[in-house]
Amino acid sequence: MATLKDTFSDSPALKPADAIVRFAYPAEPRTARMTADAASALFMSETIDGLNVGAHFLDRLSKAEKRRIETTGRSFAVKRGAMVFRQGEHHDGIFIIRRGQVRVFYSSPSGREITLAYWTPGHFIGGPEITGGGPHMWSGIAMENCEIQALPSTDLQRLLTEMPSFALAMIDGLIAKGKCYSSMAQMLGTRSVIERLAQYLLNMSELYGIADGEAVVINRKVTHDQIAAMVGSTRQWVTMMMKRFQAKRIIAIDGSTIRIERIDQLEKMLFKD
Repeated sequence: MATLKDTFSDSPALKPADAIVRFAYPAEPRTARMTADAASALFMSETIDGLNVGAHFLDRLSKAEKRRIETTGRSFAVKRGAMVFRQGEHHDGIFIIRRGQVRVFYSSPSGREITLAYWTPGHFIGGPEITGGGPHMWSGIAMENCEIQALPSTDLQRLLTEMPSFALAMIDGLIAKGKCYSSMAQMLGTRSVIERLAQYLLNMSELYGIADGEAVVINRKVTHDQIAAMVGSTRQWVTMMMKRFQAKRIIAIDGSTIRIERIDQLEKMLFKD
């Protein structure tokens, strides 16, 4: 796969273009999700609330300050399947997603992967270090054609010292990232893998669900490999459990489309007396 290891020098510039489990399933059948949800980030969490908080980390800036950020560094087109950054490569700044979606993940020496999150427009990626130094701890791959703004460490340090509002904005962004890391650690440490799968399906139904009678169709294609990397399991285990869910008529699968027939059964896996 291609990589953006020469991001800051060789590419042409483009124009900027709680711990409580809560569900908000509406009393009336839903017809479609709001447009904003289509661009929501996704990571393992006990609620979809707060998934997209990090996309607004620059909201505290004035229009002039935002314009300065947009014209700093460079923006690049990244094709679907290309690496934005790679685990182990030298770290030099951050990337802001202007368009598209990027999956950030970790690969073990054995080749197993775990997905941290799917990040969407407005989020910055490439942390946890923001001023450079050391290797990348994660990899980031474009899940669709993207426009990425690269902010090298030298520019970041200058902005942080010259714009106090931007320094505060970066703190907001880092807080959002910290909550994401904490959420994943909590889910991996306190939820069984079958509970994580149930939670994932519930979150997907809230983010991308379309009502079809009493059922909910997840209007998003997802593979067993992608589910396994998100819930921290293997593709074989996910395939086995999805077949078991189908046998119990909790879900139905038509091609790559997941139809949840019994949301209440998924909830029962999480809410135990």
